Amino acid sequence: MSDAELVLRSTRVITPEGTRAASVAVTDGTITAVLPHDAPVPDGARLEDLGDHVLLPGLVDTHVHVNDPGRTEWEGFWTATRAAAAGGITTLVDMPLNSLPPTTTVPHLRTKQQVAADKAHIDVGFWGGALPDNVKELRPLHDAGVFGFKAFLSPSGVDEFPHLERDPLARTMAEIAAFDGLLIVHAEDPHLLASAPQQPGPKYADFLASRPRGAEDTAVAQLIREAKALHARVHVLHLSSSDALPMIAEARAEGVRVTVETCPHYLTLTAEEVPDGASEFKCCPPIREAANQDLLWQALADGTIDCIVTDHSPSTADLKTDDFATAWGGISGLQLSLAAVWTEARRRGHGLEDVVRWMSARTSELVGLDDRKGAIAVGRDADFAVLAPDETFTVDPVALQHRNRVTAYAGRTLHGVVKSTWLRGQRIVADGEFTEPKGRLLTRTH
Repeated sequence: MSDAELVLRSTRVITPEGTRAASVAVTDGTITAVLPHDAPVPDGARLEDLGDHVLLPGLVDTHVHVNDPGRTEWEGFWTATRAAAAGGITTLVDMPLNSLPPTTTVPHLRTKQQVAADKAHIDVGFWGGALPDNVKELRPLHDAGVFGFKAFLSPSGVDEFPHLERDPLARTMAEIAAFDGLLIVHAEDPHLLASAPQQPGPKYADFLASRPRGAEDTAVAQLIREAKALHARVHVLHLSSSDALPMIAEARAEGVRVTVETCPHYLTLTAEEVPDGASEFKCCPPIREAANQDLLWQALADGTIDCIVTDHSPSTADLKTDDFATAWGGISGLQLSLAAVWTEARRRGHGLEDVVRWMSARTSELVGLDDRKGAIAVGRDADFAVLAPDETFTVDPVALQHRNRVTAYAGRTLHGVVKSTWLRGQRIVADGEFTEPKGRLLTRTH
């Protein structure tokens, strides 16, 4: 610790070994020691004494739609990364669609990186996209450093990102498996969606009926079969149907390489409470019933679900009409994800160590960043969130950093106030004040 430039001290530091009083030493943006709370501060080092506020590793959100360039009026790297930083997120991985162009070729990736380079307040990586006609682009994208490939099994909602039917899915998965890449999948069966009752209008019950659990379950089963046959790595995005959990657990027991995420809105909001016409609650797959939510929490506790990510998917306010059939399907949650999850987790008897595991450690592992991110440990980046876990706030959309301040959490009282966020040992936001962008663009290294 003798060459430390910065020491952060707290009575509650969340480390891989548990929560303890500690002093965390930082040199050149890297954690160099985790020492007892009363360890002497070396000459020349700056001490930040956080008192009883909790020091936790910065969150890693691997499912974010930034929409930049092309649909920057929906969101953008400047606003998205500020919102993330305000919520304790220090790394995000951007989804390949809703931007124009989508991230489906190396030149398109370069365009996205150029746009993000000087706007990122936090570290940013990129997913590639898997389309029916771009199989030949997948290995070059992999070599260029994307963290994996996003595919839809049902229509994506934007024409420039078509979904994969059965044969294109098999070809895509085989190609990605050949270089041991990761395929991440929006799993809803298009045929079951097409046969479900379609009743436009403001009633949430009608929208829920149009996206039945069976569509998710059938698609997840298809993914598992293909992954088992090819020994491929697959990741199920934004799981909302608890009915799929037993087959996922069984597949894992058989050695199938499948991981699963869910989202704050599935864990904190329920179908029973969604007002008619309130399309700020619309997402696909949909928010389901309270009994379903209980089983998702159980699956997080037993490890069947690996991690929690936002699926932040905003739009302009005019696209959030009161007709659930035509309104844009996406929930904005970057700034509020930690507080939303922590509020419900504590109510259910989980600790902050669990939240860190689900929202930082395991997301880092998913994308291969666990050598640098996801833990307060020697050798990791000095990325931190400082949290007052018992303080509360009421969500006011005006206070959000998102470009469009439409939120399903408006008016909710949440636990957990982020006091400051740190990126590689530099405080990037504190009490609503931001520094200039200090984020880096990340690429897959292994």
